[in-house]
Amino acid sequence: MKAIRIHEFGGPEVLSIDDVEIPKPGKDEVLVKIHATSVNPVDWKIRAGLRKEKFPSTFPLTIGWDFSGVVEELGEKVGTFRKGDEVYGRPDLTKNGTYAEYAVVKANTICIKPISIGHTEAAAVPLAGLTAWQGLFDHGLLKEGQKVLIHAAAGGVGTYAVQFAKAIGAYVIGTSSDYNIDFLKRLSADEVIDYNMDDFENVLSDIDLVFDTIGGETQLKSLDILKEGGRLITVLAPEYVAEAKAKKVHLIGFTAQSKANQLKEIGEMIDNGKVKPIVETIYTLTDARKAHIESENGHTRGKIVLQVI
Repeated sequence: MKAIRIHEFGGPEVLSIDDVEIPKPGKDEVLVKIHATSVNPVDWKIRAGLRKEKFPSTFPLTIGWDFSGVVEELGEKVGTFRKGDEVYGRPDLTKNGTYAEYAVVKANTICIKPISIGHTEAAAVPLAGLTAWQGLFDHGLLKEGQKVLIHAAAGGVGTYAVQFAKAIGAYVIGTSSDYNIDFLKRLSADEVIDYNMDDFENVLSDIDLVFDTIGGETQLKSLDILKEGGRLITVLAPEYVAEAKAKKVHLIGFTAQSKANQLKEIGEMIDNGKVKPIVETIYTLTDARKAHIESENGHTRGKIVLQVI
């Protein structure tokens, strides 16, 4: 099979198209024929060596940790799936990924894909969708009627966070460039702040939850708009713990986990028409370098997908 692997850390040029043996599933694993995978910032950060302490791995390493595909082979202890099932999921970030024609994944981390969408859209869901879900609900404790600010709302994680928050009845505010204001309002955001025109910390207050995917100064300024007891949830390092404590707000950093039950809930929301995956660009698997360059440049609306089949 073909796989996009790295043999050393570096820029997009270290991504190589290799011919490798199709892996065999272990007892609690399934072999999936990959139809599509997606590009996330963690892909190029791992490729560049920026996450080697957090996600230790060995070379050669197959990149990519999102997929939608079809079960090809089952481990002997797997009874939850059958050959031919259409599934999607987010594999372990410390093991070989899914920029490949086949991949082995733990059976308890994947789920039947939403039936209302194809593999291309389904591949754009797991990592970003789980990150948004866990940030808002597991860590953010978001409830109906609360106010949430979502930074980088038009990005891969942000587009899911906007839709999830609105679906439970929260008041949703997003930050974005002017280019994405109308898009986010169509996606159901109640307010959108153009970060090139307005400083969010000067126009917002009494916010229950801030969901941060930017970090740095944005994270620090976000502390000022939260009500006492509010929550600032970041997918990056929580940099301002002392400042948060002084302001009596909760600052929590997290890395999303693969949870099949949450993928099932997200899939149901997609099938019920409450959530739509946003795919901006589709590349072929062999164009992974171009996809990484686009992702690193930032400002992608929604997700970038690599089509395998």
